[in-house]
Amino acid sequence: MLFSLIESSRSALASIIAHGLRSFLTTLGIVIGVASVIAVISVTQGMSSFIGDTFASLGSNSLTIQSYTPFEDQMKGIRARLTPEDMELIERRAEGIASITPVLFANRASQIKFGSQTAFSRIMGTTYAFQDVSQSYMSLGRFIAQSDNLTRRRVVIIGDKVRENLNMPDNPVNEYVDIGGEWFKVVGLMEAKGEIMGQSQDDMVLMPYNTMRSLQGNQARTDIQIQLSLSESAVIENVTQQLTTLLRNAHDLDSDEDDDFQIQTAEQLMETFDTVINMVTIVIGGIVSISLLVGGIGIMNIMLVSVTERTREIGICKAIGAKRHHILMQFLIEALLLSLLGGLIGLAIGYGLGTLISSSIPSFPAASIPLWSVALALGFSGFVGVLFGILPAAKAANLDPIDALRYE
Repeated sequence: MLFSLIESSRSALASIIAHGLRSFLTTLGIVIGVASVIAVISVTQGMSSFIGDTFASLGSNSLTIQSYTPFEDQMKGIRARLTPEDMELIERRAEGIASITPVLFANRASQIKFGSQTAFSRIMGTTYAFQDVSQSYMSLGRFIAQSDNLTRRRVVIIGDKVRENLNMPDNPVNEYVDIGGEWFKVVGLMEAKGEIMGQSQDDMVLMPYNTMRSLQGNQARTDIQIQLSLSESAVIENVTQQLTTLLRNAHDLDSDEDDDFQIQTAEQLMETFDTVINMVTIVIGGIVSISLLVGGIGIMNIMLVSVTERTREIGICKAIGAKRHHILMQFLIEALLLSLLGGLIGLAIGYGLGTLISSSIPSFPAASIPLWSVALALGFSGFVGVLFGILPAAKAANLDPIDALRYE
């Protein structure tokens, strides 16, 4: 049996080499299909790995609380809010919290000027605890101090993208910028963090929380975001339940009313991104996999032509003692080798395309091919080859040797 398999493989390989151009054209559908699938998977998996590493750097023990208003309520002019009193309540009553800070986003002063340069950026008011919660570290200068917040000092920390957009010096510390008609002294430059999904994490300006409130006129209806980190011994599910109970009671929500706030963890955000990326991969991969089936049909057609061309050869083989299963095995192995050859070429081209796409887009993560995608591509290619090789192989195996020898 082993000898028969080796001989069938040798004959199949010899036939493929003897008809090199035809063999290549036969595998072209498989090559295109596998290359397309691998290119899509390599780009999306590279993106997924990068996003996973980015969220991991945020810390698995951090939480973000923000207000939530359903769309239908927004249309009615209803707006849920989180207030400084909510944060104070959490700070007093909740257990397992290591650091907590408010984040107040600018509603008007999103424009920042330096000399003749103007840029738009995310401008936020926060406290010294933001550095611990967000794991933001300084490249130059210092972070917001508690005294800055107490005295409403006009100081800011900027991200490297802001420095770049404003054409500021490499060391912008002690420079002054104009925000909303007010002058602020730059006291620190944050370490660069890169981009997520095309959104720069370095395009931000931080100022003391009380300074931001004074710019907004200490509005009574301030809506803040609350960010906190947990102590090492805290269980994130228990803390989340505590926070939910505290805020529902503080907002006088009945048992049948939905929460007017959202509590998000870095893991939840990662799961959301993973779900989206996996769905995109499956949909696009499913669409381009159709070309694999087209490639399989191409293999079947060419193999049927090959059977017709080699009818006399098959007749001679049978006349000198070749059994039906020998002929069947030879043509099945030939179809399998053709499809696997196409799969291997497609793998190389697909990875090259994925790398080219990733490198041609600025700040895009590098392409990555997981082992499961390699196994899936080759396995599916082999399956297609065997599936569409059965009919030609069966036709060859069932030829009558006398009729085959008479074939012109």
